[in-house]
Amino acid sequence: MNNNKKGASMAWNDNNNQTPPELDEVIKDFKNKFNSAFGGKSSGSSSGNSGASKAAKGSFKYIIILAFILWMATGIYIVDPAERGVVLRFGAFQTSATQGPHWHIPYPVESVYKINVEQIRSAEIGFRNVQNSYSGGVSSESLMLTKDENMVDVKLAVQYKVADAQAFLFNVFQPELTLSHVVQSVIRQVVGDNTMDYVLTTGREQVAQEVKVASQALLNEYNTGLMITAVTMQDAQPPIQLKAAFDDVVKAREDEQRYINEARAYANDIVPKARGASQRLLAEAEAYKSEVVSKSEGEAYRFNQILTEYTKAPDVTRERLYRETLEDVFSSTNKVIVDSSSNSMMYLPIDKLINSSRTPKSSSTGNSFQQTPSGSSNDQGVLRSRENR
Repeated sequence: MNNNKKGASMAWNDNNNQTPPELDEVIKDFKNKFNSAFGGKSSGSSSGNSGASKAAKGSFKYIIILAFILWMATGIYIVDPAERGVVLRFGAFQTSATQGPHWHIPYPVESVYKINVEQIRSAEIGFRNVQNSYSGGVSSESLMLTKDENMVDVKLAVQYKVADAQAFLFNVFQPELTLSHVVQSVIRQVVGDNTMDYVLTTGREQVAQEVKVASQALLNEYNTGLMITAVTMQDAQPPIQLKAAFDDVVKAREDEQRYINEARAYANDIVPKARGASQRLLAEAEAYKSEVVSKSEGEAYRFNQILTEYTKAPDVTRERLYRETLEDVFSSTNKVIVDSSSNSMMYLPIDKLINSSRTPKSSSTGNSFQQTPSGSSNDQGVLRSRENR
């Protein structure tokens, strides 16, 4: 008993002097107490019931200390760079942790939820993908009414990620389901504000962009902590019952566009040619106009000159005009020289002599002078001319 008091007083003095025991002594003391607690022999200790009970109490204290240390160690956690840690104390939000090692009060006082805020998640509207294989449409989600009272089958793929881990966990129950419902509501509103042709053809990208903006506004209003990164229209077509008729309409529209393109190509080919021809006709008309006007002016000037000379000498002017007229007339007619001194009238066709002199001579050309029988048409014409004279 005195020894125990002495040992206790020495330990108290050691604690007051703040001189920790050696590690070997601590391990040895813990071993002795552990052996005594389970019926073993302890080195350097006296046998007896009192010593065994004290050893058991000491070993239990160390077990509690060890269990406490292990329990405290379970509060260590590591947050990855792509994650955010949310610490809850008795189920209520306490703090948020970024990447790196952290510690929290172990369960059941505090707990940690790790949320991946960089992972791109996806939601399907109007269809379902199972292991990257298309599994068909969901008509309750995809069929909707357009502005012109037509039915369309629209399928959307939405990509999103968690922007606020705290809001994602606590503000909305099942936030991903809320996102799906929000997108369905918005796409029905957008499709209902547009016509069927716009949704199926030219407005696909615009419709997807409007759905993204409006859906994100609602998610921010609900404070879901989600951020939509992309909205893609997977497919947009009329219901399967009307697909054949719609295909005919699409084919007719394509034929219309083809005919329009062909007409434009023909117009682009023929219009420049017509414009060139019109310009050529205009140029020729201007040239003809200039020629006629110039010729008319020249004739008028010549007439005025002749008139001036005629007033001075009418007889001479008349004779000159008569001779000039005969010259013009005879220059374009055949000229024949007639010998009327004999009964057999001879004539000389000068134009034929000129033509024969220009052509190669044949084997038998005959005489240059030809005798025509009396009573022929040529002789009668010559005689009539002589009688007239």
